[in-house]
Amino acid sequence: MAPIRSETASTAALPPVADSPLVKLVKASTPPGDEALSGFRLMPAGFYSLDARVELAKRATRSLDVQYYQINNDKTGHLLLRNVRDAAMRGVRVRLIVDDLYTIGGDDLFIGLSAFSNVEVRLFNPFCCGRDSLLSKYVSSLSDFARLNHRMHNKLFIADSAIVVAGGRNIADEYFMRSMTDNFVDMDALIVGAVVPQLMNIYDSYWNSRHVYPVQDVIRTSLTQDQLRQRFNSLVDEGDQMMALVLPPIDILGYGPISDDIKDGQLGLHWGKATAFADSPEKVTAMTDEEARKMSVTMGVMDLVIASQNEVVLSSPYFVPGVMGVEAFGGLRKRDVKVTVLTNSLASNDEPLVHTGYARYRADLLRSGVDLYELSPTKTTQNKRLMIPGASKGRLHAKTAVIDRKLVFIGSMNLDPRSASKNTELGIIIDSPELAKEVLRVIHISKLQSAYRLRLADSGSLEWLTMDDDKEVVLVAEPDTTFLFRLQNWLFAPFVPEQEL
Repeated sequence: MAPIRSETASTAALPPVADSPLVKLVKASTPPGDEALSGFRLMPAGFYSLDARVELAKRATRSLDVQYYQINNDKTGHLLLRNVRDAAMRGVRVRLIVDDLYTIGGDDLFIGLSAFSNVEVRLFNPFCCGRDSLLSKYVSSLSDFARLNHRMHNKLFIADSAIVVAGGRNIADEYFMRSMTDNFVDMDALIVGAVVPQLMNIYDSYWNSRHVYPVQDVIRTSLTQDQLRQRFNSLVDEGDQMMALVLPPIDILGYGPISDDIKDGQLGLHWGKATAFADSPEKVTAMTDEEARKMSVTMGVMDLVIASQNEVVLSSPYFVPGVMGVEAFGGLRKRDVKVTVLTNSLASNDEPLVHTGYARYRADLLRSGVDLYELSPTKTTQNKRLMIPGASKGRLHAKTAVIDRKLVFIGSMNLDPRSASKNTELGIIIDSPELAKEVLRVIHISKLQSAYRLRLADSGSLEWLTMDDDKEVVLVAEPDTTFLFRLQNWLFAPFVPEQEL
């Protein structure tokens, strides 16, 4: 059963004020007559995306509204929360929502941060107990599995109600190229303008939801407020998170860090009409998958995809189209709409069982004329433009789409059953040919330099194509995997329902 939730007063995002440095920055960056449009700056480089959040936290004077599926107890989590704490100590109002699934090991961080003045921390759809591990969380709550199987996958960082960072990244080392073992190729955007109030309203709908609990209702402690603050400080003020972020001079798109733009007093942005949308937190209460899908942002995105006239390009790390998805993509090909999908290979997928849900549809997708590309962890590491450190494994995590080279989707949503019927998701649709061109460029670089292209052999079996020293190499088994790994995944796959993938 759920913890007992205490009564909480509803609060709303604070309106922007003219004397905020961030509000002034947005005003200086907005071309005359573009007040009804929204400005976007893509951040495909993890280093730059983390730096943007840190710089916004440092410069906020009024409010920080933060919402994440995952904030890890690692050097990246410590770095961000240290700057959030410092903002609160300057008088900035901080509201933080975290999904309670992956809070293992982070209880001291969240209850400690909440002990500071001007800070409130809330947990989405929390577990009652067994907080030492993911297994113990579920074992202690088996009777409540139907509720706990719904998670909040949204990602938002809103500073002074003026500038937003949104996209696919959680707060953990591997999302910002700071892990020595695994790193995600992902995408965020810095956002200003007319769409920001929409994102603020979405945030408020979660903050005031009955499914979001004050952290004190979930994490019990006998420590005093002063002791909690001291323990939090010892976590975030010591260790290698204190090291400055080492930023490359430019990213894959040729941009420098946001901090350079801030110092210059003007942000370089692409402008267009934008709409933000998110699942209702009430998706948690859906009694059936069909009921949940009716609430899902997935359906809205697929409606746009199906309505495309010329071309659809998708990047989705977890791609399980199902029979209906295969039929929809096949229908597009019958109308001569070009369809390209970039997803993870078995070797690069951090959820190998999800790959089996996708693999069963590959041949049908190829027969219908869909172009399929699968990210290679080894080729990704070799692609210096992605700036993956050391010998770490590269994995795809970006959730983007470009429709007819003008409509762009950026958000948290995968094209899989879990996004449609289990998790809450958030996304933004932007009408901007210039932004679309940049998203396509990022996908194109990964597709050509870091991925295998799939095709069907004359026998009907799958082949993976790649280039080696300008020569085409054809592989006939899942690349970068062992026979034992493939066998193990094949044996376990039938026991995982597709709706859970």
